[in-house]
Amino acid sequence: MILNESYTLSNGVQIPKLGLGTWFIDDDKAADAVTEAVAIGYRNIDTAQAYNNERGVGEGIRASAVPRDELFVSTKLAAEIKDYDDAAAAIDGSLATLGLDHIDLMLIHSPQPWNDFRGGDYAEGNREAWRALEDAYKAGKLRSIGVSNFEQRDLENIDQSCTVAPQVNQLLIHAGNTPTELIAYSESKSILPEAYSPIAHGEILQNPDIQAMAARYEVTVPQLCIRYTLQLGTVSLPKSANPEHMRSNAQVDFVITDDDMDLLRNLRARDYGDNSVFPVYSGK
Repeated sequence: MILNESYTLSNGVQIPKLGLGTWFIDDDKAADAVTEAVAIGYRNIDTAQAYNNERGVGEGIRASAVPRDELFVSTKLAAEIKDYDDAAAAIDGSLATLGLDHIDLMLIHSPQPWNDFRGGDYAEGNREAWRALEDAYKAGKLRSIGVSNFEQRDLENIDQSCTVAPQVNQLLIHAGNTPTELIAYSESKSILPEAYSPIAHGEILQNPDIQAMAARYEVTVPQLCIRYTLQLGTVSLPKSANPEHMRSNAQVDFVITDDDMDLLRNLRARDYGDNSVFPVYSGK
């Protein structure tokens, strides 16, 4: 079962292949979503400072019946933080808000602040934020560190001065949007790609080509999309507060053929509906 499978990061830390994304889950509902997910069998929970639900996620982690060392908790440094002191303070802030003595993975959420996504040059600021993550990692506050939404030039910038290389790059990856070259570059640097929004924030449910392929495999469209990202070799992070959806999202023990993987890899489907207002979907 996929919930029992994991990857090994470059530093030897194990990360479950399937996780629970918590974007758009309100703080007062996050604890219940996390405890439900853990009861179903999820061991990988992903949040962020920008989601404003770290408190609830931490409550759910602490309330679960599973020992803390069996759970993998990720969060992200706010994209606007581009200096060492603010980053160091924010790392401690996440630990306090989550109510945990360590975080399993912490990422820089974006190489640019959201109001300038894919805009200006924040190279030095990213190196400073990364240095804060490195120091927290060396202090044992973080078990692994990485980045999110980083393109090749952003990774190369970190590589110039880092003493600990990024172990993860969390990216928008789904059938219809597969950054093949960036995935390959990340893997060449022993950086594990993670796929957020593997179901394209829901809009892909209406895609007739995806619907037809899912029907051939006798699975749902979300199951097909999640399986696709797993077969790409990424961690898949579907978002849901619905226990039935959580269960269904984990029922992906089938194999997509090589030919169908090629079709999905080459598909272009980037309609995110009302969610196109978010920089990660609009690209600006």
